[in-house]
Amino acid sequence: MGVIEESDVEQVALALLDAANDKDPGVQEQVRKSILTLGEQQPDKVLSMCQDYLVKHPKLVSGHRVVVLQTIELVVKSKIDCISYPKIKSIITLASDEMTRSKDVIPDWQQTASNILVAVGNKYINDFMEEILGKFQPGVLPHFFVVQTLASLSDSNVYGMVPFLSAILGTMLPMLSLAKQDTMKLVFSSALSHFSESILEYLANLDKAPDPTVRRDAFSGEIYTAYDILFNSWLQSRDPKLRLTVTEALGWMSHLMSQDKLEEQLPKLLPAVLNLYKKNQEHHVISKSLCQVLDAAVNMGSRVLETQIDVLLTTLHQQMCSPVDYNNPPTVKNHNEVLRCFTILAKSFPDRLMVFVLQRLENSNERTRLGSLAVLRHLINSTTSIMENKKLLVLASIRQPLTDHSNKVRRSVVQVISAMAHHGYLELEGGETLVRYIVQHCALPDSQQRVQRPLDPEEVTNEALRSMCDDTLHLFTTTVGCLTDVLWPMLLGFLTPVQYSNASSPLCKSLILLASKKRAACEPSFTVDLSAGSGLPSQYTLMMRLLVNACFPFHCRGHGAPSLGVLNAISPIIHPKVEALWEAEVPPLLSCLEEFTPETLDKRKWEESLFQFLSKTLETINDSEWIGQLAVDATRYLPTYSGSVEEKSFLYKCIGVTLQNCTDKELVRKQLQEILISARHNDATERAGVATGVGLCARTHLDDTLAKLEDFGKSDAFKKASGIFSLLKDKNDVDVEKMKSTLILCYGHVALHAPDGQLLTRLDSDILRSISKHFNTKVLGIKVETKDLTMKLSLIQSVGLIAQAINSCVRKQGYLFNRKQELMGVMMDFMRAEPVDSIRTPVRHLVMTTCANLVNLDPPLTESEQLDMLRTCINGVYTLPTLEMAEKAKDDDTLDPLQREALYADTFWALDELLRSVLARDLSPDSLQTVFKHMEIWLSSRQDHERERAMRSSAHLLHFYLDSLSVKNLVTFHNLGALLGRLAPRCTDPSPAVRTAAVDCIYTLLHIQLRYEGFSLDYRDDSVETLLSMRETLDDPDPSVLYKTCSELTKIISKRLPQQQLSTLIFLLIEGLVDSQSNCSRASSVVLNTLLRTRGAGLQDLVPEMLEVLHVRLQVISEEQVKVAVAQSMLILASQHLQTVINTLLSYPLPLDSWTCEMWTALGADGAVARQIMEMIVEKLNVMVPFEEKREALLRSGTARVATSQPLVMTCALRELMLNGQAAEAVVTLFPRLFSALLVRLGSSVAVQLPKDVNGIANERRAGAKPVPKPVTKPVATDFDVCGVAVETLRILLARAHLDAVLKVLDEDAAWEKMKEPQEHTAGVSTLSRAMAKHAGPRLPAILESLCPSLNNIYECQRITVTAFFSELLNHHVVTELMMTDVLMHSMMEKISDPCPTVRMLAIRGLGNVAVGSPEKVNKYAKELLAAMSSGMEEKDDPGKLITLEAMSGLSKVLLYLDQQNMHLLVVYIFMKIKPFLENENDEIRCASILLLGNLSRFGSGEAVFKDQIHNVLVSLLLHLNDPSTQVVKACKYTMRVCAPVVGSEQITAMFQTHLHEEKSLHYGEFINDLIKYIIQDFPGMLNFYHMTVVQFFKSSWAEIRAGAAMFIGFLVGNLPEEYFSHMNMATVTKGLVILLQDPQPLVRAKAAEAMGQFR
Repeated sequence: MGVIEESDVEQVALALLDAANDKDPGVQEQVRKSILTLGEQQPDKVLSMCQDYLVKHPKLVSGHRVVVLQTIELVVKSKIDCISYPKIKSIITLASDEMTRSKDVIPDWQQTASNILVAVGNKYINDFMEEILGKFQPGVLPHFFVVQTLASLSDSNVYGMVPFLSAILGTMLPMLSLAKQDTMKLVFSSALSHFSESILEYLANLDKAPDPTVRRDAFSGEIYTAYDILFNSWLQSRDPKLRLTVTEALGWMSHLMSQDKLEEQLPKLLPAVLNLYKKNQEHHVISKSLCQVLDAAVNMGSRVLETQIDVLLTTLHQQMCSPVDYNNPPTVKNHNEVLRCFTILAKSFPDRLMVFVLQRLENSNERTRLGSLAVLRHLINSTTSIMENKKLLVLASIRQPLTDHSNKVRRSVVQVISAMAHHGYLELEGGETLVRYIVQHCALPDSQQRVQRPLDPEEVTNEALRSMCDDTLHLFTTTVGCLTDVLWPMLLGFLTPVQYSNASSPLCKSLILLASKKRAACEPSFTVDLSAGSGLPSQYTLMMRLLVNACFPFHCRGHGAPSLGVLNAISPIIHPKVEALWEAEVPPLLSCLEEFTPETLDKRKWEESLFQFLSKTLETINDSEWIGQLAVDATRYLPTYSGSVEEKSFLYKCIGVTLQNCTDKELVRKQLQEILISARHNDATERAGVATGVGLCARTHLDDTLAKLEDFGKSDAFKKASGIFSLLKDKNDVDVEKMKSTLILCYGHVALHAPDGQLLTRLDSDILRSISKHFNTKVLGIKVETKDLTMKLSLIQSVGLIAQAINSCVRKQGYLFNRKQELMGVMMDFMRAEPVDSIRTPVRHLVMTTCANLVNLDPPLTESEQLDMLRTCINGVYTLPTLEMAEKAKDDDTLDPLQREALYADTFWALDELLRSVLARDLSPDSLQTVFKHMEIWLSSRQDHERERAMRSSAHLLHFYLDSLSVKNLVTFHNLGALLGRLAPRCTDPSPAVRTAAVDCIYTLLHIQLRYEGFSLDYRDDSVETLLSMRETLDDPDPSVLYKTCSELTKIISKRLPQQQLSTLIFLLIEGLVDSQSNCSRASSVVLNTLLRTRGAGLQDLVPEMLEVLHVRLQVISEEQVKVAVAQSMLILASQHLQTVINTLLSYPLPLDSWTCEMWTALGADGAVARQIMEMIVEKLNVMVPFEEKREALLRSGTARVATSQPLVMTCALRELMLNGQAAEAVVTLFPRLFSALLVRLGSSVAVQLPKDVNGIANERRAGAKPVPKPVTKPVATDFDVCGVAVETLRILLARAHLDAVLKVLDEDAAWEKMKEPQEHTAGVSTLSRAMAKHAGPRLPAILESLCPSLNNIYECQRITVTAFFSELLNHHVVTELMMTDVLMHSMMEKISDPCPTVRMLAIRGLGNVAVGSPEKVNKYAKELLAAMSSGMEEKDDPGKLITLEAMSGLSKVLLYLDQQNMHLLVVYIFMKIKPFLENENDEIRCASILLLGNLSRFGSGEAVFKDQIHNVLVSLLLHLNDPSTQVVKACKYTMRVCAPVVGSEQITAMFQTHLHEEKSLHYGEFINDLIKYIIQDFPGMLNFYHMTVVQFFKSSWAEIRAGAAMFIGFLVGNLPEEYFSHMNMATVTKGLVILLQDPQPLVRAKAAEAMGQFR
């Protein structure tokens, strides 16, 4: 490296030191780095300058002084070995003086000086000590930081300092008495603490120490002297910080005191330290010191500790009882230090410590117990040998906290038990209690949600504690091997007690692991004695418990699968015969469970699969005694489920299945009696379970079951009943009614499950008679309103079950059920008694299900009975509120949402089933009409849910009718028209469900008609089948889709409907126009319109009257869609009177009202008419005056453009006309003329105002016209404006011409909004032109022909729009393909001299674009293009330099394709024109000039003069690589890459072409650094020019450029060899950098500092 003049380095270093306190942290850091860099190269020089700087500036602000000192510190630390010894000495002196200059303590300043001394002292300890001891004189109180520096060095240089500590202590001890201020006491205490710690470290590593002869007793005397002052005097200070520092020092010093002195002081020291807990908040320092004192005392075998042990334990225990905040590290440290104290004390006082801790466990205070448990756990884990003989004592004492109700205590207990398990405690006597404790807490319920309680950060929820116990039990099973024989078979005993239900899942998982392990190892202990005296549940109880668990697999945290797994694992214990069966049956059940969630599980099917599993098991066992005992044990186990009725109900059913397989009749009767007596008849779920179980038993024991039910009915339990009509009385004894309800339900289930051959013979004599007796002796014949809902529900269910059973039997043997009518009447009474506005009970669906079963039985119902039944049931169901309404009403708190939803679903299903049952008795049109009559009034209800219900029922009913129809004779389906008239309008109902069901109904009706016409069942009519696809379209609520669907539907109906039913259909459709639902009235109008079109000839004479009626209707109908449909009807008639309609529409005022807009849109349906109207509008738009210049106000001189009326009306009309899709053909035909007219119209609409009286426009056309009714008009819309109308019309034109790709481009670029804005209008038009060139090329010649005349329009705005359109077209090759280039070029040449600057700018842009669109034409027009561009770059009337910018951009494009001969003489001329623009403030001009420079390079290859010009601007280009504009940066990269071959250096060329790609990121600093190396190597003669050029950029207006220039200079200086420094004017460079170091921008200052760091 070269050498810079000393004065330059000094100037740079001085400037850096001046800037060292820069207000920007980044600059400050860079300055520090640069000084450090200089310091690493010339450490002595830089250190000297720093010293001089500090000396020369004695009044430097503290912050600045600190930065300079920090710089010295960094240099010393990094280059300590390179600094000369004299300089080290001077630095020591400087730092010492800086540190002690002020008597006051100034931490930042003096600490930095102290750091320098410590950094030097690490190597030069003797020099350090010489200096520092000079300021550490006996009898004189030293400076605060002198003491602190000694303390710091003792930490960082232990081996160097300890040999001096005896002398230092000797000097320090007398000073202690001189220290009066707390700050000095603090620093002395801290120093003593550090000294003691260093001495102990030295003594612990004597093998590495320089003087291994150092002994502990060498320091004992001094340490004790210091101890005496610290303990007896300073520890009493009121300053808490000083007390803590003294305490910390005493802890370290205790290890260095002689044993006799320590023993002497312990009685005073220990109480004093313990007392500090009360005075200070930061306990961890006290605990750490106490731990060190205790460690020293225990190590020397102190006897004093025994006298202090009680107070020690008490105080330490209090610390353990303090809560630990794990977000606050000091509390965690304190906790750990206290535990260390207990560990130390355990070595000397194990018995007293254990007694103390275990006694504290008996204290019921939460915090006391938590602390005691934490200590106990720590001792169990850390002092294994000491605790070995205390295990039984611990086991006995731990029982006390087991009863604590605090979850925090419970968590700690679990942690202690876990520790005990891993150390062999649980195998001892009493360990089972702890296992039970874990299991109990695995069964904890979820936490109760408490409202408005303060948050406790330490709260332990039941869920967290339960999860912890789950994990603990799993760990016991898997990792603590010695516990296996403790856990097995003990865990089996926890499966059956109800209090452990919530623990069944983890219990089962552990049992599966244990059993599998023992079975795999064939351990004899696997076989378990489950006899009565074993203390374990019997195999029967275990089996039933696990089976019930499996039935509810997602209860109790998902215990279903684990319970089945346990059954399989312990199968040999249950019964040897089931092992193989369960191995085959259990895995499929488990696989089945994996497929379901709680929501998707079909409970009925799952329950049935478990019944089959149980039946197969009992069949396999085939042991009546075993099965009987299973039933007995299961019955005994029933009370366990008192709080879980669902589980209990399932167990009843399991008992029923078991009794089915039992052959001991006496046992069967006994168990039935037990079940009936012990059942809780008040609970509906339990009643159902009992009844099902009894019914299942009856399958093989019918007579015994009936006899037992009869006996139970006569038992004492029923003697409280006061008679057969007691049902009608208000009795207090509800239990009797509930017991009767159970019996009644039992009889129903007995009938259902009874063998077919025995049912009918028992029905009247036993079953019905018993039901009558228990419910009401004369229920058959007397309508009774029971007051007991349970009795009512049981009776309904039982009758339904009996009817279901009879239906099953009747298929095999005929039967006449004579009591059917009476029972049906009772059911209807029950139905009518239900509230109409809510559903709270299952009465409705049970009644209808029962009626559906009864209807099928003979004899049939009379007509009046059937009508009454249908009316009652339908009205009772359809009027119910929706589920959502019921939820909001909250009129019933007994049902949760899921129950209510299920109740609704069951009720609707039951109604449909009843309707099907009624219709099945008589499948005829009359019967269908009879049933339908009850539903049709609901089809037009105002309530959506009522219509949906009626339509859904209708669809189900008609589908059933068709499926069940069997036509033997040709008959007339006479009510087809009436049914269609009601159903057709519903195809557009607001409810999607109604629409879909309506089409289904019509489809089914037409198929029924086909069947009645004699077609076979499998015949398919093509038109009718289209209804299936039509149904899918009804999911779309789009009105146009619905209209089309209605129209198609009408055609199909018209084709299939017999002539004689047409009048009925039309009448009902007209009636449907006023349907309560607007959608349905629209459907009626659409169907009517379709009929008008198909039968218009017959209505010819009524056209005038219909036109008048429709016109009137259109004005009064409030529903918008119906008005549209009626308007379409008018247009059908108006098509014959087109001129009148057009004249009327053109006379309406602006803005057009909705009716007028719709009429114009409708006119587009006739292509010929639409074309005629469009031609007329285009012709008039081309000649009409677009706007008028009017004064804005009387007092203002300015004018405003106000739109003329006629073009605006025409534009609006054209817009509405093209909205009709049918106008597309006319639009396509006239597209060039329409496009041209609208584009010009758009140009003349920008910034044009609406006429003041918009509504008065129509008056111009009304003179002499026939008066017409004035339609109601809307107020002027706020978004209605002249330009907006033109833009919207143009958009619609493009859409109608199928130019979606053009629209997409315009939408994505927001071009529509740009076209409306004066400032962005040309950009929007250019986007339109670009899109048209790309996606509508073939249409351009005709458009060009239509637009050319507009280039010379008198309106400047129109010329701008057309020129912008043409200019962009030249950017695309399509104009060459279509041979339009010459015409466009000629047009642009003409416009160069246009008086409007914007037109001239656009014309130059167009000429430049030819190089992109038609590059092959460039040389043809070379002369004209160069002349135009040159004149553009010299344009005077160009305030925004827009023409100049376009000229440079255009020339850049043109240069790419010009031949050499056309440019040979102009290269330097153009280069000189470009150069001034390189530093232009405008980003775009700067970018364009740089790109032009790059494109010019292809003509300068080989030209020496061009190479010189490139070198002239190379610095500028390099610096602009860091330009704030990304586009300028990209331009620089491009230009430098293409100019690279001209530079004259292969290495630089390769660098440019490798790194300078527009889209690649560039590490600017590295790039410039590498580049400068090549510049120095290849162009040494130009270094002076380069560096002087760079210096000029120090004054650039861009901070980035100034920063880049500083970097350039820095790298140049840093890389410059010594021999080239003569080329450099370093004085200028240095001066420039110094100025930059004061730049207002932090970036510039930082880079200047970085550059200065390169000086050597």
